[in-house]
Amino acid sequence: MVSGLLALVFVLMLAGVFGAFLPLVPGTPLILIAALLYAVATGFEPVGWPHLLLLVALAGVAYALDYMSGALGTKKLGGSRWAMCGAVGGGIAGLFFGPIGILVGPIAGAVALELIHRKDVAVAVKSGVGAVLGVLLGVIAKLAISVVMVGLFTFWVFQE
Repeated sequence: MVSGLLALVFVLMLAGVFGAFLPLVPGTPLILIAALLYAVATGFEPVGWPHLLLLVALAGVAYALDYMSGALGTKKLGGSRWAMCGAVGGGIAGLFFGPIGILVGPIAGAVALELIHRKDVAVAVKSGVGAVLGVLLGVIAKLAISVVMVGLFTFWVFQE
């Protein structure tokens, strides 16, 4: 039974790793649910509450990066606070438009609010480029966090 459970858990975790860059797949939450499933099924041995809390913290960091990466990229390339707010708002609005919306939303939001605030097309475009770079770096960071979560889980399970 344990080997079948472990296979299911690793399939869910693999889907979670793909969720780091596939917008409609809940990446780190899926990894966390798989670890919790394994922990409950095995009586929290070898994966216990401290391990699960660490995974929750890592998933929280990944989610924060998901929503803030576009804004941070915008700020890094000289965008105003308005552009940062536009990148966050555009990212949230983009969730409703699938994969394209998730990429285009932060860009459109940053450019639109920067244009409204500063009325300078060059600065607005630069803010949009910052949003793109931020989103891409955020995806890379989420992927890294996902791999770390799976690696930690694997280490905890097989350390015996």
